[in-house]
Amino acid sequence: MQLFYRTYGKGKPFIILHGLFGISDNWVSFAKKIADLGYQVFVLDQRNHGQSPHSPNFNYLAMVDDLFEFIDEHELEEPIILGHSMGGKVAMRFALENPDYISRLIVVDISLRQYPARDYHLKVIRAMKKVNFATVKTRKEVEAILAEDIDSRRIRQFIMKNLYRKEKNELAWRMCLDAIANNLDEMFDGIEAEQALDKPVLLVRGGKSDYVLDSDLPPFKNAFPQANIKTIPNATHWVHAEAPGLFYAFVEEFLAD
Repeated sequence: MQLFYRTYGKGKPFIILHGLFGISDNWVSFAKKIADLGYQVFVLDQRNHGQSPHSPNFNYLAMVDDLFEFIDEHELEEPIILGHSMGGKVAMRFALENPDYISRLIVVDISLRQYPARDYHLKVIRAMKKVNFATVKTRKEVEAILAEDIDSRRIRQFIMKNLYRKEKNELAWRMCLDAIANNLDEMFDGIEAEQALDKPVLLVRGGKSDYVLDSDLPPFKNAFPQANIKTIPNATHWVHAEAPGLFYAFVEEFLAD
């Protein structure tokens, strides 16, 4: 599958993978700062997200294949790969299966373990499906409908980045909601590390997030023995959005090491 991507800068390749419900646009500001350090940054829309193609096949095996195809097609040599949440799972699995294809790995607030199903994701999907674009014409109307089920304005704004104008008078969601909803359980799958990755790895987690618990760290270090683990104390799962300065500082330090 040929993924949509944005690219910035010149130099050593650096790939960014967003999380569930995310898009490449969420990472543009960060990507430009990394590009200023002398990297060519590729920010991908993963399948069923953003401007990338839709497919009923939505799981980590497929997304790892997409990433492999992207690296091969663009002839990228040993890129640095950063992944947040779902993107972190893709990045970790790719790195463990293809250790010679990467130079460094950055994982943002996700662990190797299998997660229990989270009702919140289904709640978001249901809220998005409630929007009838045949009658709803403005972003304000869309947000009002989302607000009935999603209390956080930050989350609503995050979701609404997926809105686009399909026709002059018609809005639509970019992501393929049906494919995501039908395969949501796949997104909670764990990763079995059959062989450790002996490459530099950075894990950045949020201190107020439950995605990376202290109990997740020993198996993570077993899989990634060179792991450097950083915690942003007051951040939740969206560490890069809530503490962009500190998050960037951790990444910059890691790249310089």
